[in-house]
Amino acid sequence: VREFTEIKNMGWIKTHRSGPTGIGKTLEDLLGIVENNADEPDFGDYELKSGRIDSGSMLTLFTKAPQPPKANTRLLDKYGYFSDAYIYKRKVLHSTLSADRFTLIANTGNSLKINCGEEKISIESQNGIEDIYWTRESLQKAFDKKYKNKLVYVKALHRGRGKDEEFRYTEAYEISGFDYDSMMSLLEEGKIKVDIRIGQYADGRTHDHGTGFRILPCDFDKLFRNRVQLV
Repeated sequence: VREFTEIKNMGWIKTHRSGPTGIGKTLEDLLGIVENNADEPDFGDYELKSGRIDSGSMLTLFTKAPQPPKANTRLLDKYGYFSDAYIYKRKVLHSTLSADRFTLIANTGNSLKINCGEEKISIESQNGIEDIYWTRESLQKAFDKKYKNKLVYVKALHRGRGKDEEFRYTEAYEISGFDYDSMMSLLEEGKIKVDIRIGQYADGRTHDHGTGFRILPCDFDKLFRNRVQLV
């Protein structure tokens, strides 16, 4: 609380990294937290999350590759496409899927969505449900591991874009009491989305950049039962 109050009093702060993750990277640097991609809390029992106020940028809740083994390779082979963004001509599959509508996959003519079954959360194409899925139990475990105790959620005003974006950190909340039923409801409503980011290494091996379950900042605290403002 003491250190965040000092950061709040600093006013506008230039981002330490351009792009969506700049807000979190800048705050972690100011708090002296070493960046990591592990599915565990950032410091002690606390996970740190930050969001831009009134922003359309989504927060990543956690990353979890689908089952069964080599599911991403199957997805890439069947629904991948060639992208000019890569110097080597290999398929990629970049798409954000939700349960409330189909999403067109580049220029492939294919569409995908999330299907919420009683036991599995599956990927569905226009031709039917694929055998590519997450069990409800595995998603609960992934969330419990990432947010096993309490979480500090920071909000910030923002202005500018890219490397010139600035943040003014204004509020910090302690939230706890993960509500699994709320997570499932938000997923079924399409408010939690699934970011598919699959590429290929130069040698042809599948490169999973992390399949992320993401949510807008305005819906984030709906995942928890308890909320206390710290600053």
